[in-house]
Amino acid sequence: MIPRYSRPEMARIWEPEAKFRIWFEIEAHACDGMAELGIIPKAAAEAIWKRGRFDIERIDAIERETHHDVIAFLTNLGESIGPEARFLHQGMTSSDVLDTCLAVQLCRAADILIADINAVLTALKRRAYEHKDTVCIGRSHGIHAEPTTFGLKLASHYAAFERNRDRLEAARMEIATCAISGAVGTFANIDPMVEAHVAARLGLKPEPVSTQVIPRDRHAAFFATLAVIASSVETLATEIRHLQRTEVREAEEYFAEGQKGSSAMPHKRNPVLTENLTGLARLVRGAVVPALENVALWHERDISHSSVERVLAPDATIALDFALARLASVIDRLVVHPDAMRANLDRLGGVIHSQRVLLALTQAGMSREAAYKVLQRHAMAVWQEGGRFLDRLQGDKTVTRHLGDDQLAQLFNLAYHTKHVDDIFVRVFGEASAGAAAA
Repeated sequence: MIPRYSRPEMARIWEPEAKFRIWFEIEAHACDGMAELGIIPKAAAEAIWKRGRFDIERIDAIERETHHDVIAFLTNLGESIGPEARFLHQGMTSSDVLDTCLAVQLCRAADILIADINAVLTALKRRAYEHKDTVCIGRSHGIHAEPTTFGLKLASHYAAFERNRDRLEAARMEIATCAISGAVGTFANIDPMVEAHVAARLGLKPEPVSTQVIPRDRHAAFFATLAVIASSVETLATEIRHLQRTEVREAEEYFAEGQKGSSAMPHKRNPVLTENLTGLARLVRGAVVPALENVALWHERDISHSSVERVLAPDATIALDFALARLASVIDRLVVHPDAMRANLDRLGGVIHSQRVLLALTQAGMSREAAYKVLQRHAMAVWQEGGRFLDRLQGDKTVTRHLGDDQLAQLFNLAYHTKHVDDIFVRVFGEASAGAAAA
């Protein structure tokens, strides 16, 4: 991933230094396991830990000759260890190192992403309580539907990101597997206890049955989870983008002093951060199909998955890390315009209360079909000619025969639509949080 969209902690996981450090630890832990079993001398295992060093430039130089990265690494490692290096990699195959390393890297990446989601949840919870009672129009198909609150909108996104955290924790658990099982996974030349030893030291679980590789359905599930999270990022970003449109302007990204919106038009305040989040979500979702296609490998293994993972694992995790951090900041500093929300609520003269009037008419004895017809006629007139929906209804004898003027007026009370917001907040945030804003 390019530096523009990389944060240091996540990027470091995928740097050569971190990768080769994990490779070294896998090899050294395997030697410890073999030493405990008496397969190699304990002194040799100690020497590997004590004298083992690697040099990235030297590894690259050796690989240019060998065209094999693991052999290049082992050769360079052996140069610092000396004669005891002959005990490295005994009974192991390259994928034992590569796949176990990838599992460690993905677990570390998942830990950062879980922390990122927690930051998004914190921001969403705070702003949801801040605007729990800020009434705004709910839209379906982009068209005014019925009133809701801005806090309820944010609570919905909070619930989605809670689900995403659960999914990611499950995906992390599934990907946290170790394979030190040899050329085709039979342990022919290495004891299964060595795999168990390495797994325990690295915080992984032994893969129940591997071939030459850890099965790629695990990785496909992991990247699919990242894609779902990215889609939730885009869902919230898209909502903010729509609310920032000039004709709506109910909420907008924070616009800093000195910030410029356009090279040509000084008046512009563009939703550039949320547009950027939409693009980053596309990148993360782009990992899904290649990850799914990596599942089907030839026999016990081929190399078709390797190049794919070398690109998509860093890029998808780095991009999502950046996106989640940016989203938390956008939510935290989001500028909300309650007055504009109220003006938009009133834009169509009260037709947004049509369903409540429909229900009241049916309860008063009017058939649903007849009530719907008369209400739609008056609502369409408001759409086309303006005016107040209530005035039209109060002037229609078909309606007032069933509902008096005062009864009709009561049906236009906004509080009717928000009476269960507290109940929904309890469902989302829990009873302990329902009575007060989040810290």
